Amino acid sequence: MEKKAKLPIGIENFEKLRTENFYYVDKTGLIKELLDNWGEVNLFTRPRRFGKSLNMNMLRYFFEYGCRAEIFDGLEISKEKSYCEKYMGKFPVISITLKGVDARDFEGAKDMLRSIIGDEAMRFQFLLESGKLSDEEKERYQRLIAIDPDGQRQFAMSDNALTDSLRTLCRLLCKHYGQKVILLIDEYDVPLDKAQQSGCYDEMVSLIRGLFGQALKTNDSLYFAVLTGCLRIAKESIFTGLNNFNTFSVTDVPFGEYFGFTDKEVAAMLEYYGVADKFDIVKNWYDGYRFGMSDVYCPWDVINYCRELRFDREAYPRAFWINTSGNDIIRRFIRMATSGTKRELETLIAGETVFHRIRQELTYRELYESIDNLWSVLFTTGYLTRRGAEEGDMYRLALPNLEIRQIFVEQVMEWFQEEVQKDISGLDAFCDSLLKADAAAVEAQFGAYLRRTISIRDTAVRKNRKENFYHGILLGLLGHREDWIVTSNAESGDGYSDILVELAEEGIGIVIEVKYAEEKQLEAACTEALAQIARMDYDARLRQDGMDTIIRYGIGCCRKKCKVVVQG
Repeated sequence: MEKKAKLPIGIENFEKLRTENFYYVDKTGLIKELLDNWGEVNLFTRPRRFGKSLNMNMLRYFFEYGCRAEIFDGLEISKEKSYCEKYMGKFPVISITLKGVDARDFEGAKDMLRSIIGDEAMRFQFLLESGKLSDEEKERYQRLIAIDPDGQRQFAMSDNALTDSLRTLCRLLCKHYGQKVILLIDEYDVPLDKAQQSGCYDEMVSLIRGLFGQALKTNDSLYFAVLTGCLRIAKESIFTGLNNFNTFSVTDVPFGEYFGFTDKEVAAMLEYYGVADKFDIVKNWYDGYRFGMSDVYCPWDVINYCRELRFDREAYPRAFWINTSGNDIIRRFIRMATSGTKRELETLIAGETVFHRIRQELTYRELYESIDNLWSVLFTTGYLTRRGAEEGDMYRLALPNLEIRQIFVEQVMEWFQEEVQKDISGLDAFCDSLLKADAAAVEAQFGAYLRRTISIRDTAVRKNRKENFYHGILLGLLGHREDWIVTSNAESGDGYSDILVELAEEGIGIVIEVKYAEEKQLEAACTEALAQIARMDYDARLRQDGMDTIIRYGIGCCRKKCKVVVQG
């Protein structure tokens, strides 16, 4: 049996991926397109987990002196003989990633920058022995790597040396090799994002402006530069003065297929691993992004789900993307939402579109200033995508796929539970009404809570998943009573009941079955729920646990309406 290539989960080193038998989705066509669409400085803005870092590492291995040409054998770029002869292995390359610049204060962030740039400079220690550099130039290099005359590294790069560090390294490499330098900066905007969160944004903007200004604007030793990030930050004047500057955002046509997987690439991967029959599931869950004119999937999700399918062909897809971030943006969006915004969010969750102005040049300072800005943030970070053609800066927006929909629903539920826990008297009244078997009061109180949250009405979602939403709301309400034993989907009788409640000291048990129904069939849904309780004998577990009094509830739900029927 053929040994399959390993799935490259979290692998961002191109050489390792190509030499240690990992599956690779060929994106080397990016090299030719980058050279054909020449820009001295090129910025790619894409959401996280769409292959930015791997592409940057691939560029390094292609252009850098000492390139192992064999790792490109069989790939798209290897067919471009003239490009390989002219560019492969012909440049000094400086490659850094700023994704690790995450500190609680500005001084800590500066130390991280010093370390990142110093570590990259350490790759070029041959400069200390270069016959083409003067003693003064070698001293400048020593200041970059912070090594004293005794060979001890001090991490003491001065502020001035830090600001000029990338330009200095470019000049030294250019003089040594007699060849201009390629500069790669991955996740260029992470320091700004973290600085905004830490309260040192102005200081970091000034530092990054100086660092990039020296390296990108006044650098005669630069052949070209490539940067990646999530946002295109223009207002902070970081890139002002660059006359040959290309920005490729999610709305720009060039390079659209080089970040993310295409239909063809996903189909080929699933076929290779023997799970081609799962294509439709993968498409519904992880496709839906539109970069330029290209429809793409999130690579992180496809690779992770493919791995799970290899172990379990019936594995259900899940939101892998949520594990790569805290999804703070959605939480902020929901908390800042007006009544109108909540209605639009319901529309999105229902699989429909909303129409909004998108600003792609927001600064991190502006992100959370208004709910209008948050629409732009959700778009640029991949939580929303566009459908159809834009009208100027107005876009028709949608949730890309079922994964992002699930993330939104989960965040809505967390927000709702946080909100209702503030309403102690209301929660007490709701629980008391349940105990009194007061169906009218339970219906009125539960309905009031439904009107306060965001309804789920997506016709593409299975009925049982709609029921789960209301099920979750009820669990959030019942969790208020710490002395109640509340179990969800518990085995009881001949099946699994939605919710069982036990009041051990009082000997009272409550069975709740929830049904989703069309608006005019709420009463019938309640009747069906009660019939299911009786047919499946959901009371059994409560009786076994010694509950003498059992109250049965059938609850029918539709959007923000409910009907409650009780049976003692």
